[in-house]
Amino acid sequence: MGKKFIKIRLKAYDHRLLDESAKKIIEAVKEADAKVSGPIPLPVERSVYSVIRSPHKYSYSMEQFEKKVHKRVIYIYDASPETVTNLLKVNIPAGVAVDIKA
Repeated sequence: MGKKFIKIRLKAYDHRLLDESAKKIIEAVKEADAKVSGPIPLPVERSVYSVIRSPHKYSYSMEQFEKKVHKRVIYIYDASPETVTNLLKVNIPAGVAVDIKA
């Protein structure tokens, strides 16, 4: 049997907001005396879109838009029921997607 751990993936467009929420999660887990590994930064998912400025004539004139998705992973080892209740009490701001896998 392998080690039991909780994996938390965080995604957001704003990296500052993402780091703040990761810090809140780590503080809540350390209060319950669990071991924490992370936040581990994952590669940034980058999407670039080109849009023609004029509807008819000047098709070579384009605007570029970029969307970046920042990601972090946090691993929690030796989790107790107190750790899970502390995780549920953490107030994560809007704009941060949280995915928890046990």
